[in-house]
Amino acid sequence: MKKNCRRSLIICSAFIFLISCSTSKEKTSWYKVYTDQGLMVVNSDSASIKVNLRYSTTDNFISKDVYGDLEEAYLQPEALSKLYKAAEYLNELHPELQLLIWDAARPRRIQQVLWDQVEIPLPERAQYVANPETGSIHNYGAAVDLTLADSLGNPLDMGTDYDDFNEVAHIDKEQELIENKLLTELQVKNRIILRSVMTKAGFIPVRTEWWHFDAFSRTETKSRFKIVE
Repeated sequence: MKKNCRRSLIICSAFIFLISCSTSKEKTSWYKVYTDQGLMVVNSDSASIKVNLRYSTTDNFISKDVYGDLEEAYLQPEALSKLYKAAEYLNELHPELQLLIWDAARPRRIQQVLWDQVEIPLPERAQYVANPETGSIHNYGAAVDLTLADSLGNPLDMGTDYDDFNEVAHIDKEQELIENKLLTELQVKNRIILRSVMTKAGFIPVRTEWWHFDAFSRTETKSRFKIVE
């Protein structure tokens, strides 16, 4: 009986070891993809920044987990420095709030999946999902998607969820949207807080997505960095 128990214990330990090695290899592969091109991981241990990659869940516009076990956000070092500055500004103005990151660096092969599976007519598709042929600034590790959250990690009300492909998500008609009762004053106020700390840190907002911020212009991004495949 003792020999059988010992044998079972050895087999079980070996099985656990193999599983842990497999998981480690998968995580290492993501780390290598990003760090080989100089990207750095976002430190989400502070009270000012949290990470919840929506493409590592099924809670996204294609309802599929396309990142697998990736749980960390990566950015180009200068973009990361700007993000930390934004977190500092937020802490100074609203210490009760924190930045909640939904996406950062995104390989072009994942961009292709999003492009292929989004249910938007082709003529309008590039307005919301970058064509992988030209690449998204996310694909260079120079863009971040994020929102504000309270001290418990609950996202503030911004009027739409992440990756909403309707006009309500646009930032250039917010006053009109308030007048038409499609957005509230509070929702726009929350957006303005987010935009103010991000732009003060050097990020560039985009017209159609209140959550998306580029660390550099497209021209500068493409001239300075390589696309992450």
